[in-house]
Amino acid sequence: MGKNLRCCLLLLLLSSKAIAQSTPWGTWGIGTIVLPGDSSHKWGGYTELQLRANNVFSNFMYDEVKAGISYDIDKNFTALVGTGRYTTYDYRDLDLGPLTTETRLWEQITTTQFLYRLKLEHRYRVEQRWVNGNYRNRFRYRINVFIPLNKTKIEAKTYFLSLFDEVFLNNVEPNFERNRISAAAGYQFDRSWIVQAGWINQYNYIPNQSNDKNNLMLMLMYRINRKHGVPREHVPTTTD
Repeated sequence: MGKNLRCCLLLLLLSSKAIAQSTPWGTWGIGTIVLPGDSSHKWGGYTELQLRANNVFSNFMYDEVKAGISYDIDKNFTALVGTGRYTTYDYRDLDLGPLTTETRLWEQITTTQFLYRLKLEHRYRVEQRWVNGNYRNRFRYRINVFIPLNKTKIEAKTYFLSLFDEVFLNNVEPNFERNRISAAAGYQFDRSWIVQAGWINQYNYIPNQSNDKNNLMLMLMYRINRKHGVPREHVPTTTD
């Protein structure tokens, strides 16, 4: 199974390189530290740093820093309150300073379903956003699918696939703002360290100016395990 996965990843990287030669790809780098709830603890949280570039590993243009506090209503039902700061730059001249600065607060509910090998995550989020001082609302729904390849659970020494689609809506016209879709492969080394690499496409809807961009996504996650916590299966979800 490991050999087959390596072949698939090689083909994915080669095809991405071929596409990038004709259509510039961007890069998303994501680093996350998560303290999940477990069977003995309801409270948890996370913090995350994300960097983006307009091309593959070049032309830096965006960063975000965010954190949140979560509460497990039950083992498959989690509430979270988060906040973050998001900054966009002109990659052609970083000395100009930020083009857009956003402060964001959000509330979300996440539900998970463990159907043997198939793991499903549904996330519902409401955001309050201050973009260059202007207030906006936004509503997001994401469905995330995880499939472990060499085991039935995503645990230590597990290869897995991750697929998600997310819709962004707001309360002013046009109500549809954005769609984000991703396909990635990952590996969980032990109880704490997880990596993912894959493709993510972001489509932005602006009247007469709609656009989309393909990106190479690289994610590193560290999961904090409590000393006396009771282990349970968690999906290695991206928190963005």
